[in-house]
Amino acid sequence: MVHHQNEYTTGEILVRLQENGYPSVFQDYYNKCIPFHTYPAPGLLIAIGMVDYALELLGAVPGEKLYAVCETVKCAPDPLQVIANCTIGNHRLRIVPIGRFAIMMNRPTMGDYAEGVRVYVDTKKLGAYPVLEKWFANSVEFSKDTMKKALVDQILASKREILSVQKVRIPVTHKKKWNTAVCKTCGEPIPEDLIEGDRCAGCGSLRYYELI
Repeated sequence: MVHHQNEYTTGEILVRLQENGYPSVFQDYYNKCIPFHTYPAPGLLIAIGMVDYALELLGAVPGEKLYAVCETVKCAPDPLQVIANCTIGNHRLRIVPIGRFAIMMNRPTMGDYAEGVRVYVDTKKLGAYPVLEKWFANSVEFSKDTMKKALVDQILASKREILSVQKVRIPVTHKKKWNTAVCKTCGEPIPEDLIEGDRCAGCGSLRYYELI
């Protein structure tokens, strides 16, 4: 991991966690999430707090079976995977690329709907943290060369003050047995409901490579 003089190392961030009165569990979260993400991105640091907050609101603990939705592809999916074990591979994480910095978490249910909590960065609450506000707005006034440390300081100082919560209800799609179809172009098997006419999306609308 390349370190630049104008930004904190992971060790320095851990020291600042202690200085800001964070419990030891946060050090564990940071120690796991930062290597997974490969660097201490500001969005990652915010999202760690969001996942922790959602767990508390649900009265849940890491290791408990939970489901999550993430409304951005940037940074926030990783703490959901590392802390809450909600991954795309285990079908407990869904990413909806809306672009809002928000997550939703819920417990499993046998019903058609699940009640959960949605945690998001509330821009109305960013005024007390001007550097964070500039960064979050992607403002030209934010300088990567001079403000990175101040940004982390304000993220850690803000704790949950920049977050808001909504109680939500979401429809649940329960697992169903699926049939196999074979693509007539590539000959590979796929779930029948993903076929596009007589071929798979990889040979059609989602084709992303050419054979060489």
